[in-house]
Amino acid sequence: MKHVNTGERYKPSTDSWTATSTTNAPTARSSHTAVWTGNEMIVWGGWPGLFNTGGRYDPSTDSWTATSLINVPSARYQHTAVWTDSEMIVWGGNGGFPDIFNTGGRYNPGSDSWTATTTTNAPTGRDLHTAVWTESEMIVWGDRIIRTRS
Repeated sequence: MKHVNTGERYKPSTDSWTATSTTNAPTARSSHTAVWTGNEMIVWGGWPGLFNTGGRYDPSTDSWTATSLINVPSARYQHTAVWTDSEMIVWGGNGGFPDIFNTGGRYNPGSDSWTATTTTNAPTGRDLHTAVWTESEMIVWGDRIIRTRS
């Protein structure tokens, strides 16, 4: 399987596609997350090789900027991400068996900074779950259970 670090922008009004720049784009990956901030797409995490890196894509300038690595959450894939109107929250995910996380981080693109989410009363670690933002809280739901070794 080949992973890519390319993308396209689709414009429905003209039914046309335009390639995104690959200059400074994040490393090729899959099983990552992406959120829209209102003016940028933030891509983070993924597989193969486990990433705790990401990038911010600005379609108005067709350019990428790397996300900070200071206080960044552990590398993971199959996690979730939501946009809160000011921060991207990433949570859960797979760090390679048996590491299924119940941790996450809040990324503020304005300050290019990460803050860890609390684990106090957090759900058990999970991956392949879903998450939504309600305008005041993130709700995670579902999981696949692979918690024991044979």
